[in-house]
Amino acid sequence: MIQLRALFRNASRHAEHCLSVKSRPTPKAWISTGPQQQNGTFYEFRTYYIQPHLNAAFLKLTNEKIHLRTAHSELVGYWSVEYGGLNQVFHIWKYDSYAQRASVRAALAQDPNWIEQYISKALPMLSSQDNEVLYLVPWSKVQKPPKDGGVFELSTFQMKPGGPAVWGKAFQAAVGIHTGSRYAHAVGVFHSEFGPLNQVHVLWWYESGDERASIRRTSHEDARVVAAVRESAVYLVSQKNKLMFPCRFLTNEIKWLHALTFDLCKCRGNL
Repeated sequence: MIQLRALFRNASRHAEHCLSVKSRPTPKAWISTGPQQQNGTFYEFRTYYIQPHLNAAFLKLTNEKIHLRTAHSELVGYWSVEYGGLNQVFHIWKYDSYAQRASVRAALAQDPNWIEQYISKALPMLSSQDNEVLYLVPWSKVQKPPKDGGVFELSTFQMKPGGPAVWGKAFQAAVGIHTGSRYAHAVGVFHSEFGPLNQVHVLWWYESGDERASIRRTSHEDARVVAAVRESAVYLVSQKNKLMFPCRFLTNEIKWLHALTFDLCKCRGNL
């Protein structure tokens, strides 16, 4: 009888344990590298490499026909690279989702005006193309430059693996000390999703190349800047940059360049 009671007690405890395990919430695997993207908006960076002898012709054609492309999706900006690369144009396109981009690409493939008037003529002028998909880092947003024109610097930082959870605070502090001290205007800070990984791009705006040079000299003597840069450099593998002139195409879709009169692209031929 005693053995039977003990058997019932053990069975009861086992049943309670099983019910307890089943009632617990199932643990979910969660891998996080810092603050997450809260919406589907992303930016496509495109770089076109133009055949040197066709640089001027490509810019002229694009100036005349860019409206055929911006009719399909939002163009954030379009630039010609002056330093840090020859015979290149760089442009940024904004999408709300990957589905939207797929829809845009499909529509372009069926647009006879786009195909006949622009892309069929433009592609033979190019030697190659490249693209990347990026998100804004959580603490950044696209900010319009204070004035039209000027020059833009695209600074690219190859960071150590780990994402914003590893280098985010230090990098934010380095960018913040530059913008907070009014040394430069950050148009946006972007983190790579497709293309070279662990890259951060900062798009800066200056009134001119000479203003940038003067600001660089001054900021390098600022102890706050030096300290912040040294802190973020711990996580840095390599870096590069480009200085670019904006192409002032007259389209309603270009948010930074609205209210302009018709003007040919300011871009120069790097021949």
